[in-house]
Amino acid sequence: MPRSALTGTRIRERRLLKGMKQADLARTVGISPAYLNLIEHNRRKIGGKLLIDLARELGVEPAALTEGAELPLMEGLQEAASTGALRPSEGKQVQPPELQRAEEFAGRFPGWAALVVAQRERITALERRVEALNDRLAHDPFLSDSLHEVLSTVTAIRSTAGILNNAGEIDRDWQARFHRNLYEDSQRLADGSQALVSYLDTVGKSEDTLASPLEEVEAWLASRDFVLPELEQGKMPELSGEGGLRTAAARSLARKWVLRARAEAEKMPQTMVEAIVARHGPDPSALAQAMGVDLSAAMRRLASLPASETRPPMGLAICDGSGALTHRKPLDGFAPPRFGAACPLWPLYQALLRPLVPVRRVVEQYSQPPRRYLAYAIAQPQRPDRFDAPEVVEATMLFMPLDQLDLEVRDEEVQGIGTSCRVCARIECPARREPSMVLEIAEEG
Repeated sequence: MPRSALTGTRIRERRLLKGMKQADLARTVGISPAYLNLIEHNRRKIGGKLLIDLARELGVEPAALTEGAELPLMEGLQEAASTGALRPSEGKQVQPPELQRAEEFAGRFPGWAALVVAQRERITALERRVEALNDRLAHDPFLSDSLHEVLSTVTAIRSTAGILNNAGEIDRDWQARFHRNLYEDSQRLADGSQALVSYLDTVGKSEDTLASPLEEVEAWLASRDFVLPELEQGKMPELSGEGGLRTAAARSLARKWVLRARAEAEKMPQTMVEAIVARHGPDPSALAQAMGVDLSAAMRRLASLPASETRPPMGLAICDGSGALTHRKPLDGFAPPRFGAACPLWPLYQALLRPLVPVRRVVEQYSQPPRRYLAYAIAQPQRPDRFDAPEVVEATMLFMPLDQLDLEVRDEEVQGIGTSCRVCARIECPARREPSMVLEIAEEG
């Protein structure tokens, strides 16, 4: 149904909201009530001066009657409809929303439509926060060490208390030692528990709690949108001071990253890179061939470009030969986990199986709604600095939203992936390592 087909319905709803009678509105604009009735039931087209007069009397802009809901509102309703039905794994189904009546719903009840869209956005944001917090709680080394310390202290206190309770008469000196141990261990338990509670409280409020130098570097890059304009002039950004990195270990990691990025910026000036992207699209192979660099350098350079309306946002993930992520530039809907192992079906890890063989895949990240990305990946040995150095491999993956690329893809060409097994809701996956926390899996036997 064309957007203009519901103009009469919108006129009727606006009139009812203002509490006007059909006859009164018809009289003020100089038409008969019967003719206005035909208009309100979408049986007569309307435009020109009559539309302007009706809009004036109803207190709205003419576009509000002819165009109805704004495009963002309609898009939000479409996305909300796509996530409205419960997943089959939850054992329930609800009546699917009437997509063909979304325009009518938004036109007649714009306030309710906006509320549905706002709730959908909040639910999506909360789901992403839960995934991030679950990833941290499951794999954060600080939490693991803190919990181990608390349990060890509790065990020590219990042992000492057991000795005092069951040993009968104890020498006064030993008794004093045991009492001192109880006091010191209880103090250590109180301090450790307080620190743990404070840390968990911080985790619940922010995803950017820093527990390692790598996290600190990533947070510093994220604060600058992963763009370092100083490198375009061959300069080094300030790594310390206000807004810089707090620890020496983080500054050391950042310096290595910045030096490599500066060398790549010198080989691939931004103006030349943007010209190649404008001609060939964000294809790392086209950039690598034109500039005479390897594919991984081209991927890193593309991911370092500032945001632009003429090209899609680009995320980046880098791992070493063990599969541990050493760099992550997330995108909305595709955030590599900060702790623990990621999905083994990522092109990043597929490239590790075949070093120097480029991998290009369209992947579908399980989310609400599912999102598709075009991903490029390659694993390359790092240049050794001596003859007897061990071979070190680094894999790089560049990914971008498929809906922002001019690319037709058949469903059978799409590889389903997740973030990590613990929070992935794909029911059947050949690469699953552990049960998902968001699925109800029936026990065998």
